Amino acid sequence: MSAAAGIASLAIAQSTEKRFAPEIEAKLDKLTPEQAKFLRSKETDRFVSVEGELERRLAAKSPEEIQAYVAAMMEVIEASKFNPKTDMASIPLNPEAKSFNSWKVLRPAELDPKREPGPFSLSRYVEGRSGIPTFFGLPVALRPDDLTAGKVDIAMVGIPLNMGSGTRGAHLGPTAMRTVRMGAGNDMYTMTSPRAVLNMVDYGDVAVDNMSTERSMGHVREQVASIAKTGAIPFIVGGDHSLAYSDIAGVTDVLGKGKVSVIHFDSHYDAGRGRAHLIDHGQPVYRLIKEGHVAGRDYIQVGLRAQSPDIETFEWMREQGFRYHTMVEVEKSGWDVVVSRVLKEAKENGKRVFVSFDIDVLDPAYMVGTGTPVPDGLTMREVVPLIRRICAETDLAGFELVELDPTMDPTYRSAQNSAYIMHACMAGMAIRKKGITQEHYLSPLSSEWQKPAEKKGRQKPTT
Repeated sequence: MSAAAGIASLAIAQSTEKRFAPEIEAKLDKLTPEQAKFLRSKETDRFVSVEGELERRLAAKSPEEIQAYVAAMMEVIEASKFNPKTDMASIPLNPEAKSFNSWKVLRPAELDPKREPGPFSLSRYVEGRSGIPTFFGLPVALRPDDLTAGKVDIAMVGIPLNMGSGTRGAHLGPTAMRTVRMGAGNDMYTMTSPRAVLNMVDYGDVAVDNMSTERSMGHVREQVASIAKTGAIPFIVGGDHSLAYSDIAGVTDVLGKGKVSVIHFDSHYDAGRGRAHLIDHGQPVYRLIKEGHVAGRDYIQVGLRAQSPDIETFEWMREQGFRYHTMVEVEKSGWDVVVSRVLKEAKENGKRVFVSFDIDVLDPAYMVGTGTPVPDGLTMREVVPLIRRICAETDLAGFELVELDPTMDPTYRSAQNSAYIMHACMAGMAIRKKGITQEHYLSPLSSEWQKPAEKKGRQKPTT
């Protein structure tokens, strides 16, 4: 049997009713038809973690004990469901509160000293070595008219949201990225300075309701869309990965549904569904696909290796047309082969590309500062060239870096590596703006030590 046939047969087997050994079947006669149907369904899988464990438990029980055991499992399933008599379908709010929307009210320009629209510096020094920290030491913009007046290419924005995850430190990601104080200067690989080629600004932080991810989503989406409407590309620093929904939806609100491809770097697939909360950091992908913001065929995943998805979910991803590149594929085919596949898929339809980068795609040796680290991940040496190439060789629509939790990292390593990844994307965009179209462009000046004349046969001068 081929591998594909084996997977197909296993999936079919899982979708059919369970059958037990004859000695167990003989003890099921006391079950009601409803109980028997339940026992043979996949609902019982949640009660056992090891294959064959249910059979072992049933084999040790009498018919009466089996009936009681099945009834108890059914009771648990029923009690887990929503009960309109006892449960709240939504968290009640107080619409009479005078401060109901104060957390997201934008400051009118009339309340500030009068100034001409455009980016401005927060440093009192010419070289920008001190002052208030900003992303990559960039000037600041506060309103869309600043982005328009400055003809801004990249608007970096922090979104300190962490209510969509099980940990509570990702809200400090933007602060960590600003205080790492990495500049936007020369990229040795391309010998291009993003700061010299691109107009870039720190667009501040987007306000979030720290008691509600759901309330925050709408405002984040509006603010990302307001950046995209000016023609600037939103570069987002999170925050947890629930932001992928509002960030990508904000971009497609401007460019159009189905007009954007997503390259999603992650150790987790984040396409969970059916949970009590409609949005969290483990299921933004499903909501994006379900609402039509991104077509399944345009969703590309890189680096998956966590203990999910299961066979059923992999089949769902295939049905949607996902292109997923797991670490299993890397082990089987090699990183260079996978990189070629990812870039080919990213460029094949000519659509704008949004990069969603969860830092836990990297091995914890490089990114310990995240709430959900998974060993056996990618290295910085593997990720950085690919990010640079994606941003150079595709038409970028947006970039988000999420799940940076500096409370998990007592060193500067995670924030420094995160900044380096974003700088690689900036460098890619810079060479694209300069009109360099060569695939995997690397500067001859920094990649080859010989002078042009020496390469033609002249001996290297002695000292």
